[in-house]
Amino acid sequence: MPHLTSTEIAGRIEDLYGAPIADLEAHAQDQVPGMLAALLGMHHGLALAERGIAVHRDLLAQLVRPERQIDRHEVSHLLDGARRLAEAVAVREAQAKSLSAVLQSLARVTTPAPSPVPAPSAPASPVPAGSPARCH
Repeated sequence: MPHLTSTEIAGRIEDLYGAPIADLEAHAQDQVPGMLAALLGMHHGLALAERGIAVHRDLLAQLVRPERQIDRHEVSHLLDGARRLAEAVAVREAQAKSLSAVLQSLARVTTPAPSPVPAPSAPASPVPAGSPARCH
């Protein structure tokens, strides 16, 4: 299964809850933590990992430009950048996989039409009063 991007995940959350992410985030702040807060938190982690991937990829690209000389000092920066890039990719993959699985297990709940109010039942027929009980 290909990984989903934070944009695709956001769209799936919006479809599930029927509102834009910004509105859902505002709504979730006023609620007791639940599924929506969990999904939004995971989405935030996914988006953060994607930004980390872009930043570390760009830094590595600058370090290995063809006209640039790589000396001993820059090797440590290359290794650190590669490690950080790998970590960001691992986080993205884990978040995307978890979010996809959770979203796949959920379905949008439509508001059911209100059920008709049942007609009041006929009053119960009176029970004939019996003779009073005798106490001894």
